[in-house]
Amino acid sequence: MPEPATPIRILVVDDEPDLRELYTLTLVREGWQVDEVASVEEARSRMEQQRFDVAIVDMRLPDGEGLDILAWSTAQRRGERIIVATAYGNAAVAVQALKMGAFDYLTKPVDLRQLRQVVRSALVQGRSNGAQNQDPQRTALQAMVGESAPMLAVKDTLRRSARGMAPVLIHGESGTGKELAARAVHELSNRAAGPFVAVNCSAIPEHMLEAEFFGYRKGAFTGAMASHDGFFSAAAGGTLFLDEIGELPLSMQAKLLRAVQERKIRALGETAETPVDVRLVSATHRDLQRCVAEGTFRQDLYYRLNVIGVTLPPLRARLDDLPLLVEALLARIRREHERPGLRLSPQALQQLRLYAFAGNVRELENLLHRATALASSDLIGADDLDAPAEAAHLTSQPAPAHSGMNPQRGMNPQGPVVESGFGRTPPLTARLDAASGQMGQTAWQAPAWPLDLPDYLDQIERNLLLEALRRTRFNRTAAAQLLGLNLRQIRYRMERLQIRDDHADPDPYDGVR
Repeated sequence: MPEPATPIRILVVDDEPDLRELYTLTLVREGWQVDEVASVEEARSRMEQQRFDVAIVDMRLPDGEGLDILAWSTAQRRGERIIVATAYGNAAVAVQALKMGAFDYLTKPVDLRQLRQVVRSALVQGRSNGAQNQDPQRTALQAMVGESAPMLAVKDTLRRSARGMAPVLIHGESGTGKELAARAVHELSNRAAGPFVAVNCSAIPEHMLEAEFFGYRKGAFTGAMASHDGFFSAAAGGTLFLDEIGELPLSMQAKLLRAVQERKIRALGETAETPVDVRLVSATHRDLQRCVAEGTFRQDLYYRLNVIGVTLPPLRARLDDLPLLVEALLARIRREHERPGLRLSPQALQQLRLYAFAGNVRELENLLHRATALASSDLIGADDLDAPAEAAHLTSQPAPAHSGMNPQRGMNPQGPVVESGFGRTPPLTARLDAASGQMGQTAWQAPAWPLDLPDYLDQIERNLLLEALRRTRFNRTAAAQLLGLNLRQIRYRMERLQIRDDHADPDPYDGVR
């Protein structure tokens, strides 16, 4: 996290000295300043003397409850993000605390990793509910969750781009948050008090584009029963965001170019042009330079729109932000589903790091929603994160030159060593050998040519599944761990490959997941 202008200050309110010391040591190691008090009265007194960014408050205190501090802080419009922690709480108390304005809720014994994660999330989302009193840059960018180097660079560009009227072109894959970036440009600018009009260019029928962009007058065409202002007029004094600008047909690109150059529009049915005062922010997932080379996008319009270019990194390029993103998304899901205790296990977070996330943050959000629905408790485990078939797995990517492949000796018979966010993963056969206490001796041999590749790969997969099942006495949970799968994935593969488990030992997790 970048060093702010003033130090981060956190207040710990708990009547147990050992817990206060534990929380303090944990938070001080993060570089934050921590104050400790043991009662409601001491907390109020300290908060009147000093403003804090976050307060971690025990629910049961000698002279009252944590909710008393929360209610007082809210009434005073102080703005500290208050995190309630208690060993006596339940779902009803947690919901009450959240409705009263608590930022989050922790259950004792508190997981210190989760404590750090929740505090970081509170700091990222802003120091107070009184956003109008904060640095506007902090407020505008808080929705763009992430403190990794790529995201810090993006935020710095957005800050600098907000100073003038120059058009901004945002490029990024689907789900990377292009509209959030556009809104940040708007909110950071001196046009923040004006309208922000977002338009999805790909969602408008081609024959309606001109009318929707520039407006029309009554009788301009069949069905025009009344005059209608277009997007440019609606965004007057503010920002017009054109999402998926690369989908505009060439005929409309020419008309948009004139509006950008002249800062004037002419509604259908009008003879005179009307000046417009808008700032243009565009976004696309396409490579517009390639589109220009292929003749599907006008070069002059591209240069007009790309005065300031911003490229949003895909999620797989900023996995350091994953804990913050997960916590921010779970906070929203907790409110929507009224499940204040919902959280992700460390194993589940580790598994998320292995996904390629082709759909980026949007895919992550969908995955968490699905896991919330499937989870049998408020703790989302690795087995609940059963990604859809189209969600490519990082470890399924082709092996790089250094990952167990020898160009002079061919494929490593042990299989490639896969790099992941958690270090080097042992090759599959090595894991199987370790499970049975012996080393494999059979080198890979090329099959007879020609072959049916899908059938050949299915047979290899079937043999590996059977070997893992045999070595674990057909315990599917243990076999799945050997293969780097979760329980649902191995069940699906066994069914697809028609592997029966008639001789299976009882699986202690059957009926639980």
